[in-house]
Order: sequence, then structure tokens, then C-alpha cells
Amino acid sequence: MLKVLLVEDEDLIRRGLHFQMDWTAAGCVVADEARSGEEGLEKIRELRPDIVVTDVRMQDMDGLEMLKRGLELCTFDAIIISGYSEFDYAQQAIRLGVAEYLLKPVDFNALGSAIQKIVSRRQQESLAPRPSDVPPVPDLDPVSLRNRYAAEMLRYIQEHYAERISLTDLSQQLNISCTHLNAKFKAEVGYTFHDFLNYYRITKAVELQKQGKLKLYEIAELVGFSDYKYFNKVYKKYVGYPPNKIVN
Repeated sequence: MLKVLLVEDEDLIRRGLHFQMDWTAAGCVVADEARSGEEGLEKIRELRPDIVVTDVRMQDMDGLEMLKRGLELCTFDAIIISGYSEFDYAQQAIRLGVAEYLLKPVDFNALGSAIQKIVSRRQQESLAPRPSDVPPVPDLDPVSLRNRYAAEMLRYIQEHYAERISLTDLSQQLNISCTHLNAKFKAEVGYTFHDFLNYYRITKAVELQKQGKLKLYEIAELVGFSDYKYFNKVYKKYVGYPPNKIVN
């Protein structure tokens, strides 16, 4: 059973979330409730829940701030239920990797569907083989590459992977078309420019993660990913499992 924490300052809504959902049938149990963001953060610290369902607007600490600080304590999936549909809330939620953003009044079918997605994904992840490390980046040195364009591209990735870079930027700098530049790079390295850039970034992310000093969203930004959901997707593509499943 996955542990669920409900965080909502309105008593009727919070109790409705607790008792109008068949949590057991969904493979979950409500471990506790919280009436505020501060209390929710404390419950996250104590319980280390698998799923947090929270409102956004609360008096002492809003739900987004609580989730951000909570994710520094442990890893969990989050579902936001809010009376507000402003774009900036949704945008912040996406950056935090929130699983679902649902509007009040609560649609329990939608909530149940969101919970089921989380449960199913976690079950699949628990069955998947987990390698102990990301495959190493090929041992490449720009000096060793025969093609000067490929060498310049490799050097640029190694020096600027944390920044926003694109093949178009490089093609303009080197005065050669993107198509020809990409072909030369793949012939030498075995990857397209974009694939190698993502691969290189993920290897750097794994290195930072193993140090145990930074949160996942911080690592994502440090290696060049502004979108946390995309970081998760690319990480899983190259490592074989999500970043919160890494074996130290």
C-alpha cells in the first residue's frame, strides 16, 4: 500500500478527500491529514509519504512552497487540488514534477485516475531491472577526433552542457549547415548532437546525484534542463529507471 498525505485547510474538503475516495481499492492508505502547509511539511518529514495531495492556497505556507521544501526531505508524487487555474500556478507545478493539477470542486473520478496512474507506474518501476549506474560516456577527447567539426562540437558540449545550446548555434559559429554538421558528428561519435548532449548531461546528473548534496530539481537545472519533467524522461531513457530510483 502506498502512503497518502492529505493537506487541505478546509475541513469539509479534506474529510471528503479522505472518505469519498476508495483508497484501499486504489492500492493506497491515507496515512495522515494536515490542515496547513507548515503542518503538511512536518508530516512529510515524519511520514515520508508516497503521495501528497494538497491544496495550493493556504494561510501559513502555500502548497507549492510546501511541495518544494518537502521534496528536499524525501521523494514523493504530488497531486494539486486547487480552486485557482492561473497559468503561473500550473507552470510552477510542472517545474516541480507534480503528477496532476486538478481544479475544485473535486472530481473524484479524475482524482482516482491520477492515483491509479501513479500506482501503476510505481508497480512497473519496482519490477523493472535497475542497473547500478548509467552507462559511461564514451572515452572521447576532442583532440582524438579526425573531423575538426566533430571535435569542435564535442569540446563545446563538454564546456557548455549546463547552458542552453543548440545545433543551430554551432552551425552558425562554424559556418556549416546543421544537416552536414550533425552527420559529421554522428560519423565520429556514434550519436547525433542532440542525443549526445542529453546523454552527457545525464551522466553529469548521476555524478551530482551520487554526491548526495543537491535535490533532483537543482541537479536538473545545473546540467542544463529547465523542465523537470523532461529531465525525468531523458534520465529514464539513458539510465533505465527514474532519477529517484538510483542505486548509490
